[in-house]
Amino acid sequence: MKQILQQLIEHKTLSKEVAREVLLNMTQGQCNPSQMAAFMTVYLMRNITVQELEGFREAMLELCLLPDLGTDQVIDLCGTGGDGKDTFNISTLSSFVVAGAGYKVAKHGNNGVSSICGSSNVMAHLGYEFTDDSAVLRAQLEQTNLCFMHAPLFHPAMKEVAPIRKELGVKTFFNMLGPMINPAKPHFQLVGVFSLELLRLYTYLYQQTGKRFVLLHALDGYDEISLTGAFKLVTPQGEKILQPSDLGLPTYQASDLAGGDTVEDAAAIFMQVLEGRGTAAQQDAVVANAGLGIFCADERITLPEALQKARHTLTNGLALKTFQDLLATQKTLTPENA
Repeated sequence: MKQILQQLIEHKTLSKEVAREVLLNMTQGQCNPSQMAAFMTVYLMRNITVQELEGFREAMLELCLLPDLGTDQVIDLCGTGGDGKDTFNISTLSSFVVAGAGYKVAKHGNNGVSSICGSSNVMAHLGYEFTDDSAVLRAQLEQTNLCFMHAPLFHPAMKEVAPIRKELGVKTFFNMLGPMINPAKPHFQLVGVFSLELLRLYTYLYQQTGKRFVLLHALDGYDEISLTGAFKLVTPQGEKILQPSDLGLPTYQASDLAGGDTVEDAAAIFMQVLEGRGTAAQQDAVVANAGLGIFCADERITLPEALQKARHTLTNGLALKTFQDLLATQKTLTPENA
């Protein structure tokens, strides 16, 4: 590890193979905490390369536990995090809208590191019990169209670096990896990223996968459609810059998307939106992101139709029912009877 750090200090980059090996070593306890903190800090001060990101991804997928959901025809809606915006849980809410609209969602989530409340924080607070049991997850997917995979259960190797990430309290390259290492290996993915540079890397990597994808970056720095200004949209067919008005939606202020100061605040907003009591900005942000998710998961539908479907699902309580049904499965599903 000393040689690797010296190489990075000299502004050299790593090959895909070396990046993979370093991450394997880190996650298997072969580096001390100071070395790991130094390694993560390098990527706060310079851009990661495609080869490095690809090597890190390969290592994480090699180490993770793979659930058997019976299909890969599922979608994940996930942002990289790390945008420093502390918005409410837009992608998680959008996931319930997409599931409520009839599409299978395998949501990959984690506790917040650089934000107050990650998707796992809010789900746990609202009573969801995390599991890595494939039978339970598969049954939840079949019965409610959604299963939630808490990242630490599927990436046990991350226990070596998790305390360091928490102590650093800022985005690291692990934020960049999150959406790419969903253990369900979903065929459809809606991914928000926090920078144009990362959008470029993701575009290159996702073009190699054969997946149907939609990549998003708001030009004012959000890793999702914020409706606070223009955003860039990338699909296998190309890329474009859109305004909120192109989705038939107004432009909002950053303060309209605030997620609160505590997990309790975030959970309250989460339920208000699901119950149709959210503000116009909150409802519209969820509709925008869920609409893009539906558009990604359904090749037969146009974007305006997808947005209309998302609006209908949210306002008619179908997303709320999906959430309630998911919690209800915990009373009936156990590993024995799933």
